[in-house]
This record gives sequence, structure tokens and C-alpha cells, in this order.
Amino acid sequence: MLKKIQNHINEQFSFIKNAKLLIAISGGVDSVVLAYLCKKLGLNISLAHCNFNLRGDESDADEDFVLQLAKDWELEVFIENFDTKQFATDNKLSTQMAARTLRYLWFKELKAQLKFDYVLTAHHADDNFETFLINLSRGTGLDGLLGIPQVNGDIVRPLLPFAREDIEQFAKQQKLQWREDSSNVSTKYLRNKLRHDVIPILKEINPQLLQNFEKTQQYLNDAKSIINDRVDEIAQNIVSKAKNNSKAFSISEIQQLNNSKAYLYELLNGYGFTQWNDILALLTAQSGKQVFSKTHRLLKDRAYLILSEIISVPDESIKINESQNLVLTPFGKLSISKGATKGKAQYNTAYFDLSSLSFPLTIRKWQEGDVFYPLGMKGKKKVSKYFKDEKFSLLDKENTWLLCSGDDIIWIVGHRTDNRFKVKSNTKEILKIMLQ
Repeated sequence: MLKKIQNHINEQFSFIKNAKLLIAISGGVDSVVLAYLCKKLGLNISLAHCNFNLRGDESDADEDFVLQLAKDWELEVFIENFDTKQFATDNKLSTQMAARTLRYLWFKELKAQLKFDYVLTAHHADDNFETFLINLSRGTGLDGLLGIPQVNGDIVRPLLPFAREDIEQFAKQQKLQWREDSSNVSTKYLRNKLRHDVIPILKEINPQLLQNFEKTQQYLNDAKSIINDRVDEIAQNIVSKAKNNSKAFSISEIQQLNNSKAYLYELLNGYGFTQWNDILALLTAQSGKQVFSKTHRLLKDRAYLILSEIISVPDESIKINESQNLVLTPFGKLSISKGATKGKAQYNTAYFDLSSLSFPLTIRKWQEGDVFYPLGMKGKKKVSKYFKDEKFSLLDKENTWLLCSGDDIIWIVGHRTDNRFKVKSNTKEILKIMLQ
């Protein structure tokens, strides 16, 4: 086993040889063997153990075991205790998902604080096959059938090709001690039911099950690679940059493709969407229709689908005092200077007659019923009508802010100033505001 893992690391994970590594260790046979192998290979490792406090004294005994193991092996160890049930309740998660979330958040924190290069976990071939079956049983696309990746960012899984049976046999040969998790016996969880009731039958039918599964995984990954190449190719004609760091997807180009839904899935996979029928319906929907994920929003805007990140912004207004010369806002920095010479008006620069302004100035989002007097025009205009005439999308409107003096709008920031506050021939002092 030592020789096999050594060859595997040389071939697939040479980048961890001189890296600072954090090993996730539960006390179970898989993580104990991983730590033992890495120690034998002379890698620079420390241990990290999560006590999720889900099994009472048994959880504390796991923690004590890991502490003693680290002492015996002369390894640095980090321990963290979690109130997993409370976290699950607060965040409306299953206990298993809560534990997973807490685990990886803590690993990320440790890695950042102590400059670890990678986190190693002890997932193995049986875990990978179980994940495949879980995803298959729930309904999944190709990504769900690819199983657990060997490398996912800074998470590395060196034992993924090895079967649980081989790992346990190696541990016994080396006379290693480990802890058994009693919750792994219960079949109330889907993973355990597959592990104890389903997979043994499949292995009995075909003793080469895991080896054949590994081949299947390779074929699926090859297919995914071909798909990615094709999607990258068509994306050049479909996807373009839009305002406010958003992306625009050409509806006409998408509609020319065979199986638009499949292409939309590949183009938008990774942004948290699940309502793929609703997304497909956006292609023929009225402008303004939207589909949301937890992190992103997809908006139908005339000939495009606009993808943007959901960013929470303060509802309250921002005040600008007369003495300020720099103001940080959700949309950028405002540089403010008095006594400036009037230059050419640009989208990001506005000039005002200082004497006409009442401080503090206010920055706020637009509201229905807002009116202003556009520079260069006679009379007033509703802001909503201005948006319509300028062909603002819903996303453009939501990202537009107003600069006000008292109740009066003096600038639709980045777009148009108000005629009432313009620099005149008798203006004594100019206020210049630049959006950076």
C-alpha cells in the first residue's frame, strides 16, 4: 500500500511533496491510514479533527484518540468543537450537511491563518461509488455522475482510487489503531443503506465492481472534456460582457442550437440554478422575467439573457457632508472638489453651482414618482420615463443611484445631471464630483 500510494502521488500529486499539508482526521480507519502513509512518506503534515458533538461521549472519545495519536506520532494537531445541531437548525440544513459545511469552513479558516497549501481528506473508491449512486438515485446530470474529484481547488484526495477493503487490510497489517463510528452502522441514512444493503450485493454479482466503476468514471470525464470544449467554442458567439460585471447571452444564438436546454445547462452550470425549465422559458418570455438562484439572477432583457450576481446593498441613503472630499459607495468612489474649473461633461463627472446646493447631499436608490429636470432640456421628466427612453434594463435600473440636494435630484449618477443645478455664467464656485 505504501508503495502504491507513493507511486500514485508521484504520478498524480507531485505538487504536494514540498507543500504544507493539513490532514482531516476523524479517527476512523481511512483518515488514520492517510495520516500514517503521509507520515511514512515524509510529507509536511498537521492534523485537524472536528468534534461535531453528535454522539455524546463517543465524540469526545474520538477527540481524545486523535490527540493521543498526534502525540505518539509527534504531529501538530488542531481540534475544533461545533454545536452542529444548533447550526443545522439555524441554517435549515440536515445534520449531515451542517457537519460538512462546518468542517470545510473551518479547514478554510485554518488554511488561511496558518498558510497551509492543501487540505487532504481520506475519501476512497467506495465513498466515490456511494456518491455516484446517491446522485443517480436523486436524478442528476453528467456532473453528478462524475463523483468526487481527486483535486478540487485546495482539497486533495490521494486515497480516492483505493477500496475501503484494501485500506482496512493495510491498517491491520501495520497494526494501526482506529475508532469505529457507531452512526455508520445505522441504515437510516441513504449513504449507509447503500453501503450495507446495496453495494455488497453489487460486489457479489461483480467482484470487479469498483475497478469497472473507475473505468466508467474515466469515460465520463473524457465525455465531459469534449462537452467543455464544445461549450467553450459556442460561448464565443453567445456570451459577452455587459454592464456592472454581468454577462449577456444572445437569445438568437442560443435558439439556433440543437437542444438549447442542454447548452443553457452547461453555460449556466456553476451559478446555483436548478429551475432549468423556467430558464428555457425565458428565451420566449417577455422582457423583465427573471429566474433566481441563491447567488445569481438571470434576467430576460430584449434580445439577451443577463446573468448577474446578487449583491445586497444598503436600503438606507448615504449622506455627504460639505467637508468631505471622498465618499465610498456601493457603486464606487465619489471624489468631490470645490473651486474646480468646469471641464467637458462626461458620464462619470458632474459639475454643479455650489451655491445652489443644500448640504448634506444624499445618495439613494430611485423610487417610483421621482422627477428631475434633465440638463439640456426644458421642463421636468419622470426618472422612470428617462430610463425607458434610454432603454435601461431592469438590471440597469436596479444599479442606478441618485444624488440629491434636499428633495431634489441633481444627478442620476453616471448618466445625467439636473438643469436647475448647472454651472451658469454667474456661478462663483463650482463643485466637481467624479465617479471612480
